[in-house]
Amino acid sequence: MTERLRLGCLASGGGSNLQAIIDRCRDGSLAAEISVVISNKPDSGALQRARNAGIPALCIDHRNFPTREDFDRAVVAALLEAGVELIVLAGFMRLISDVFLDAFPGRIMNIHPALLPAFPGLHVQRKALEYGARVTGATVHFVDGGVDTGPIVIQAVVPILDDDTEESLSARILEQEHRIYPRAIELFAQGRLRIDGRRVRIEPPLPPGSEVLVHPPL
Repeated sequence: MTERLRLGCLASGGGSNLQAIIDRCRDGSLAAEISVVISNKPDSGALQRARNAGIPALCIDHRNFPTREDFDRAVVAALLEAGVELIVLAGFMRLISDVFLDAFPGRIMNIHPALLPAFPGLHVQRKALEYGARVTGATVHFVDGGVDTGPIVIQAVVPILDDDTEESLSARILEQEHRIYPRAIELFAQGRLRIDGRRVRIEPPLPPGSEVLVHPPL
């Protein structure tokens, strides 16, 4: 691994998680650099954020490829050309195929706005509200062949308030996403993450936290 971890970021939307990573790379608190940002949508806000930061930005439109695998091969080729060491999915609204997994085994991270394994997939804040959950949150995990099923790196818990809407809950979860995603990347850059079956071991271990969240309070 190089002194500064080389990241390849994939995004489909506005790129707020991408911006959080850009900011941490810029201020020196994350020993990483973003080598390329790739989006499958030409009007993605993430591409503009990358250009504003002077980061190479590339649109590879999935609609120009006959199969998912063909699209993935084109993206993988661009990532390899950029020399990336870790793939960061930041709101990348595409299921990835074995083409990706075979090219970057154990080197693809994703963030999901729920406490996995609860509420995988889409519209997860709405699902949490409809289910009547008391807490939800955000999860950074390594990517495997399933939908939001890979080994978990870090999670943040967000209480669900009585007056929450899908929008207000999403906004509070997003704040925590911006905190934990750079931290997960930082641990990877330090060489401290080891995938052990379904567990992600942090070596040396971090001191255990003492806080327990109970909502509503006892």
